[in-house]
Amino acid sequence: MSEIFGRYLTRWRLLPDGDPIITRSSRLLPVRMDGTPAMLKIAIDTEEKFGGLLLKWWDGQGAAHVFAHEGVALLMERAEGPASLADMARGHRDDGDDQASRLICRVVEQLHAPAARSRPLPDLVPLAHWFRELELAAARHGGILTTCAETARRLLASERDIVPLHGDIHHGNILDFGPRGWLAIDPKRLTGERGFDYANLFCNPEAAIALAPGRLTRQADVVAEAAGLERERLLKWIMAYAGLSAAWFIGDGEWEPAKAALAVAELAAAELT
Repeated sequence: MSEIFGRYLTRWRLLPDGDPIITRSSRLLPVRMDGTPAMLKIAIDTEEKFGGLLLKWWDGQGAAHVFAHEGVALLMERAEGPASLADMARGHRDDGDDQASRLICRVVEQLHAPAARSRPLPDLVPLAHWFRELELAAARHGGILTTCAETARRLLASERDIVPLHGDIHHGNILDFGPRGWLAIDPKRLTGERGFDYANLFCNPEAAIALAPGRLTRQADVVAEAAGLERERLLKWIMAYAGLSAAWFIGDGEWEPAKAALAVAELAAAELT
């Protein structure tokens, strides 16, 4: 632990307050800063590093506050509330899933709000750059991936409402911060049409829920209304994102989650016919 976190524990006068958390892209440690609960995050890849800059740019508007930032290290507000959007969506009644989606939409609306644009933006990647991987996967594997790639191409050629995007909005990236409410963590380095940020909801919180009969149809209505989006264009973004997600999984050799993402794309395509 000292090799990864030690210099920042000393520099920012932090006390460890839990066990380290290891993810694919970062290393995290719960800490206390003058008694205040916080999370120390060390980015492993470049995207996570730039995501920290975007989190800092939001300045607590719909997202966790950043207390300190230096290179790959980020010290941010820690979520300590007991509630979980994933648990809410897993409830036995549709209204739990609906409530989770509406709460997520409120957070995303704050992230996209014009008030945040008064500050200079960090360097962000255009959404079209991400979709190159879908084009490659579609050329190699065909099928529904081809349809997803064509849909993405048309959306990107007619982008509207361009904003800094979170890029990975799902039930596990919006947490209960107690008195501060629901806030986002772990953004990516992305800019593009705001509708994209809602598409990943339809692949989450897990395949069993995402693929439940009637779920996509119902949630498309809920999200379109809550986010003020055209339902048809939202469905197209769902197709595009699900195809992109499948392309990423295929690239990593993870075939089961790729199949689930492609099934979401098929459901969205069926809604458009």
